[in-house]
Amino acid sequence: MKILVSVKRVIDATVKIRLRADGAGVETAGVKFSINPFDEIALEEAVRLKERGIASEVLAVSMGAAACQETLRHALALGADRAVLVESDAILEPLTVAKLLAALTRRESPGLVLMGKQAIDGDENQCGQMLAGLLDWPQASFASKLELKDGRALVARETEQGIERLDLPLPAVVTADLRLNTPRFATLPKIMQARKKPIERLDPAALGVDPTPRLEVLKLEAPPARRAGRMVDSVAALVEALRTEARVL
Repeated sequence: MKILVSVKRVIDATVKIRLRADGAGVETAGVKFSINPFDEIALEEAVRLKERGIASEVLAVSMGAAACQETLRHALALGADRAVLVESDAILEPLTVAKLLAALTRRESPGLVLMGKQAIDGDENQCGQMLAGLLDWPQASFASKLELKDGRALVARETEQGIERLDLPLPAVVTADLRLNTPRFATLPKIMQARKKPIERLDPAALGVDPTPRLEVLKLEAPPARRAGRMVDSVAALVEALRTEARVL
């Protein structure tokens, strides 16, 4: 069984985000980028399934500028067998990404699509659900445990009410939560091998998708600075401050 995993290039989680002077976006010049952490978890799960003999191939897919090749090479170093880049300099909105993934899924015919539950840049949590809708496939989001058995995916997901367990027929779309696993580190030999592997490059038009954005960002603003904390002399003063000064956000 083939597993398709989407991996997104995002600003590294350790970087402090700064807005551009024109307020039209965030500053990306000279900023460190890395693979989206939730996508890395999805990739790790796919590689583990292959190592257990359940999957035969892991295909990593990324979408965006040419620089996304580095993200794909990282995926190859972590254990992906092949990599495909859908290259576009346009701002790819979630629905566009879902349409591109749907076209690739129809072409590649995987038995499972694994994705991160969301990307840490937009935090939109939409692509997996949209992809399942476009393919008319069963889906499970926020997976904290995944087992493939007898042509079905057994998924545990954490909810506010407890653990929900889903039994899905394959093929299916599953999005990974933080607790699904702990990704491995890429070793130097694997990194060197990944640099020699080919990356297939496609254009959105070749997949029949128009990447033109449908949404317009008018302006981004940084949140207001938080007021500095202060020390109080007693419990009574703390209670009074909580009563008169504290605000529920």
